[in-house]
Amino acid sequence: MMILLSICLLAQPTTCREDRINLSYESTNPFLCLRHSQSALANWQAAHPEWHVERWRCAPRGSLPKDL
Repeated sequence: MMILLSICLLAQPTTCREDRINLSYESTNPFLCLRHSQSALANWQAAHPEWHVERWRCAPRGSLPKDL
């Protein structure tokens, strides 16, 4: 599983992009992703203080979703 993020710069809120967090397990169980997502998002946010997470969702690894 992975977490797909829609992120925007704090200094320029109109500058946005997508990013992803690859989780360390292969399960496709969305409940496991949701359970681990909060700590993964907190770690990502601490490592990227200049960005703000607008939206996020869990997705199976290997999928190429068209929208968040």
